[in-house]
Amino acid sequence: MSDDQTPPGDAARPGLGRRTLLLGAASASSVVSIRPALANTAASVSMCEIPVPDPGRAGSYIASNGDLVPAGTRGAYPAARRPFQAADVKRTLNTGVNLPGTTSDQSRAYTNYIRRLQSGTSGFTCFASLQMPRG
Repeated sequence: MSDDQTPPGDAARPGLGRRTLLLGAASASSVVSIRPALANTAASVSMCEIPVPDPGRAGSYIASNGDLVPAGTRGAYPAARRPFQAADVKRTLNTGVNLPGTTSDQSRAYTNYIRRLQSGTSGFTCFASLQMPRG
């Protein structure tokens, strides 16, 4: 090595160590700024709501398998009185407890409906966000 402590092969790349250090500092600051954003996203996901059924089909009942059926269909359940909070849906999906304000059979029918939500249906984005793993 020479007196300036530059290895023989690195003489053509002055400042390489400094550049590497700056890149490391920049990436560390981006990690710090991303974490609060992820925390806010997780909080907003738990606050979203899932209507059962979606407002466009409000007159329909929910069959035990989650299908929408005409109002008054025997063995089917009327629309939920209010949308369900994502946190309640997640708890029901993970533990099997009833959705708030429902009987066991009603909760099962509503949960089956929620599991079958498709893109473009009110509540789909909220439900899809519940399925995404959190790091």
